[in-house]
Formats: sequence, C-alpha cells, structure tokens
Amino acid sequence: MKKTINVVGAVFIRDGKILAAQRSEKMSLPLFWEFPGGKIEQGESPVEALKRELREELNVLAEVGEHVETTVYEYDFGAVALRTYYCTLLAGEPELTEHAEIRWLAPSELFSVEWAPADVPAVEKINEKLR
Repeated sequence: MKKTINVVGAVFIRDGKILAAQRSEKMSLPLFWEFPGGKIEQGESPVEALKRELREELNVLAEVGEHVETTVYEYDFGAVALRTYYCTLLAGEPELTEHAEIRWLAPSELFSVEWAPADVPAVEKINEKLR
C-alpha cells in the first residue's frame, strides 16, 4: 500500500479573488497550481502546520479559519490527504520563496490554470460559494 502524505492548504480570498500558487519545476507535480501550504510534521495539528508553512513559504502570518474540504488523491508517489482551510492574512504580503508564481484569481479565472488533482475538489467548492 502506498504511504499517505498529510498536507494542508490555505484558501485566501481578498477582494473576491483567490490566491493560487504555481509549483516550481524542482517540486513534485511541477508547474501545477495549488493552494499554498505543505506537509503536516510529526506532532503538529493541521492548523499549526498550516501557520508554519505559510510563514516559511509566503512570509506571512495568517489566521486559520473554517475547514473547506478534505480530499485524498492517489499519485504515483503516494496518496495525498489534503485538508484546505479558509485563511485570513494578519501580517505580510505573500512573497515567492518556493513557488514559480503566485496569482490572485477571480472566480471566473479559477479554471484558467491547471490545478494539482488533489486541489480540484476544493477549487470547485470555493467556486460554487463565490458565484
């Protein structure tokens, strides 16, 4: 059986737009788009992991709010269990540290980028909510 990788993702909405991050060419799933976040480390809660990852990846402080969706997707390297949460920026402006690009997408633009498969159910749910 493949190992399960537990990850968290942040859904930031500002002025009706959603923050999306493009994975760099060096990452697994290169150039796919995702919600910023990362792996949950041993002993961390999903909320703690998400706050830490957002500090590391985007140089922002964020408040983690309502749970959006949990999706399990089987990739060739393992199963990814992705929990997404609505988040609010408390301090800082998202900066590129690991990703190739970050964009604020209007709901009508959400499907103009190629999302990583694990992120798609959350994207669809958010799109429904914002329409």
